[in-house]
Amino acid sequence: MLRRLPKLLLRTLARAAGLATTTTARHHLPPLRTVPRVELSRYLGTWYELATFPKSFERGCTGSTATYTLRSDGEIDVLNRCRVGALDGKERSAKGRARVIDRATNAKLEVSFFRPFWSDYWVIDLGADYEYAVVGHPSRDYLWILSRTPTLAPAVYDAIVERLRAQGYEVDRLKRTRQLGNP
Repeated sequence: MLRRLPKLLLRTLARAAGLATTTTARHHLPPLRTVPRVELSRYLGTWYELATFPKSFERGCTGSTATYTLRSDGEIDVLNRCRVGALDGKERSAKGRARVIDRATNAKLEVSFFRPFWSDYWVIDLGADYEYAVVGHPSRDYLWILSRTPTLAPAVYDAIVERLRAQGYEVDRLKRTRQLGNP
């Protein structure tokens, strides 16, 4: 029976059982810091993925975006889209839901694409004008650099990477996401 379970489910179960060592545990890092406050109304909308730690569920994706829409129940609809193989490739999408778990800051959320499983989604860096955001996981094994536009000034991107390094992220694992204007 275990052979039939998807790899993602097995990884989730292994982590829940403490069988997998996270980057945070492996390097004895302090708890991950989030931004002090996220104004959800400003965070909603479409974000372009500029870089990520590659994961199997994103294999082959280019032109990746995430769109967040407030629901009437206070939760957030999530629509992730990408183009497969090339910027003009076939569109692939995944719908999910997010919920705030720390109302004092709105910086700690959980997201689910496969209910009943939820995963931490923490906003750990954010531009003053919400022009970029960085989303991480307390394990430091998941990471996304997002922008309101398909490109970001190199100096801004480099400064983000340095702040991630200071938070204990293995930034050499970052892979740039192809976007229009950012091949």
